[in-house]
Amino acid sequence: MVIYGVALLSLCYLAGVILGDLLGTLIGVDANVGGVGIAMLLLLLASNSTSIKLNLGSVTASGITFWSAMYIPIVIAMAAKQNVFAAVNHGWMAIIAGVLAVAASFALIPVLSRLGRDKTAP
Repeated sequence: MVIYGVALLSLCYLAGVILGDLLGTLIGVDANVGGVGIAMLLLLLASNSTSIKLNLGSVTASGITFWSAMYIPIVIAMAAKQNVFAAVNHGWMAIIAGVLAVAASFALIPVLSRLGRDKTAP
């Protein structure tokens, strides 16, 4: 059933938010630090774990697979939207850092494509 996928998603999200708030408190920042990323990693680990043998039906397993696949693009889009609003409202340094990170990523594409190229292919 799809509801098990939603339950797993919500448990991972709550754990990520709690751990992100705790991490923010530990480093002295009044914000959630990495909660979305932690939740995403927890969901990936929980949904792909081979050590946990749950005898789930095919419908239940497909519900968990569906929500674990949907979680990543939805939450990343929400987090990106929040980050853009914060950057625009709170200064140019965040915008400059974001632009530089994207430029560096684009600059590394040729390097990574050379590293991943098959040496035996012509």
